[in-house]
Amino acid sequence: MNTTLELVGLSDTGRRRPHNEDSTVIDPELGLAVVADGMGGYKAGELASAIAVVTIWTELQAALPGLAPTDRNSESGRLSFGILLERAIDKANRLIHETQEREQETRGMGTTVACLLARGDRLVIAHVGDSRVYRLRGEALERVTNDHSLIQELIDRGFYTPEEAAENAPKNLVTRALGIESSVEVTMREEACVPGEMFLLCSDGLNDMVSDEEIRLTLCKAGANLLDAARDLVRLANEGGGRDNVSVVLCRVGGHTARRDRPDGVVAR
Repeated sequence: MNTTLELVGLSDTGRRRPHNEDSTVIDPELGLAVVADGMGGYKAGELASAIAVVTIWTELQAALPGLAPTDRNSESGRLSFGILLERAIDKANRLIHETQEREQETRGMGTTVACLLARGDRLVIAHVGDSRVYRLRGEALERVTNDHSLIQELIDRGFYTPEEAAENAPKNLVTRALGIESSVEVTMREEACVPGEMFLLCSDGLNDMVSDEEIRLTLCKAGANLLDAARDLVRLANEGGGRDNVSVVLCRVGGHTARRDRPDGVVAR
């Protein structure tokens, strides 16, 4: 048995940037959603985020079909499909790092990444950097990832409250990203698939422009139609200034269905 997912994704250049360095992938049959926010300037940032989403997607396409959703590693107890996702992210990191080491024009490029992968009645969330994953349960919105950023470290250490950090701390300084070093630590989280729950994956172009409360109200109001909700979130980000590219993927957990052969997935920019 597999959990069904309803997935939509939108990515917008915003009002200030000339190019879109974000990349996304959604594959409902595979149960996969990925958002990546590239850095390093035009072409380099766009390349880094594209390498990330394509590598993760293709690695899972190849490895997941032969793996039972309930398989767990005998030593760690972790879900095997979660381990596969982590390995796919590790491979993406290596490929980006090797590219920027080899090609002068891409030096310094990297990307954040946020992923959700659902199999059977479980899902795993993985992230590196400050792209986020939120969960809407009923009308309560919870951020289920913790930014790998300087601002978050200052908050965690008690130097600032979240409100003070938003006013005083430098933004967009991530402490982890794919491609900067030859290895990277991926933060993983396992959850139960609860029918009716909604997940939002986004680049910081959304949450820098739109408050968590505005996000919550938008999802509650337009959540019956995920595409409308995604469009509303992108619109709010642009109306708030649109200082960065903004990418939004919405995922609603459905019921359980019998497993079937998976058709080709869909990639969105």
